[in-house]
Amino acid sequence: MSTSPDSPVRSEISMPWLTLFTLVSAFALSQAFRTVTAMMATGLQQDFGLSAQALGFFAATFAFSFGLSQFAVGIALDFYGLRRTWLFTFPLAILGAITSALAPNYTVLVMGQVLVGMGCSPAFVVCTLFIARRFPAERFAAISGMAMGMGGLGLVLTGTPFAWLIDVSSWRMGYAVLAGLACISWLLVYRQLHEGVATAHQRPESLGHALRGFGALLLLPQTVGILALAMVTYASFLTLRGLWLGPLLMHRHGMTLVQTGNVALVVSLLSLFTPAMFGHFEPGPARRRLWIMRAVLAMATVLTLMAFLPLVWVDVGGMVALAVLSGAGILQYANVRASYSAEMSGRAMSVFTMAMFLGVAIVQSLSGLAASWSLALGQDPYAGVMVSVAVLLVLGALAFRLLPVARRNYSAPNDSNRE
Repeated sequence: MSTSPDSPVRSEISMPWLTLFTLVSAFALSQAFRTVTAMMATGLQQDFGLSAQALGFFAATFAFSFGLSQFAVGIALDFYGLRRTWLFTFPLAILGAITSALAPNYTVLVMGQVLVGMGCSPAFVVCTLFIARRFPAERFAAISGMAMGMGGLGLVLTGTPFAWLIDVSSWRMGYAVLAGLACISWLLVYRQLHEGVATAHQRPESLGHALRGFGALLLLPQTVGILALAMVTYASFLTLRGLWLGPLLMHRHGMTLVQTGNVALVVSLLSLFTPAMFGHFEPGPARRRLWIMRAVLAMATVLTLMAFLPLVWVDVGGMVALAVLSGAGILQYANVRASYSAEMSGRAMSVFTMAMFLGVAIVQSLSGLAASWSLALGQDPYAGVMVSVAVLLVLGALAFRLLPVARRNYSAPNDSNRE
């Protein structure tokens, strides 16, 4: 058996869990990069004089960059496989973190975010494809939920630990630490991941063929509803946890940065376990969509309560509830896995991930506009944020419910080990 970097090796076949754990380390850092703004927000506003709208745009830049990179990531995964795609892309995140740490102005800071988003773009797609190819199809939701939960360690990192670090030093040190951890993660994946290029019967014949494959995916009737919901669900949680949690608790309730970090830590710890919980109790194709719908509408209800009941226990309890309900997002991955053939799974996961993070960018940007608009009207800016996100969740749920679904279920045990 070949032991070249781009061919499967015996150790990976016998120990896929070890490889998965190294991939999850990169996903955890991706989570940290996309949520650290909540702890840095006050410092960034002070250093660069940012408005709420500018802060929202800065946070959204990561998601725009991450989401728009998914087309290129999907094609690269088809042509070059998991290893090459990941190893050549993730160093951009390291460069972006260094650029952000040294940024002399807002423009350079945003450029750093663009690089970080591009570098992190294959992180979870590679995890999900590795799970789909190395583990049984019937365990996909449970294992993906566990991986997503472990990736939540990145959220834990940007809770109390980073709140303390930024409090005693600065937001620049936060980016410097993330750059160092990203270097370690790259080395771990370099040593452990040896998944090869796609096999001949799956690899596109040309770039044009790959692009046509994306076009064919977007034309399938089930795609629009899946993507409409994908654009608002994860975005709603990340907009609160990754952007507004810090300003909300500090400005609305007078909490200190470390106290806010403690709340973020609790929320993040919960998010470690809820995807695995939903994955474990995965109801199967017959009831999966109903579970997804109920979770999304429950999130919209929580946000509405937070908007109109500005009490500290409502806001803290609401964030805890959102952390629990957001775990149902893993069921959307299972729904994507079951809605497309094995040959389309890589493209489907990339497009789904693209929609999620373009949705994060759009929702975070709109939330900044909503905050500024509410403030201009003399109202609580955070109420505007919560109401706007709740409305988007309801619209996404309606699209998911009313638009067509896949006519057949493609999740079959005999495709679980396809390359």
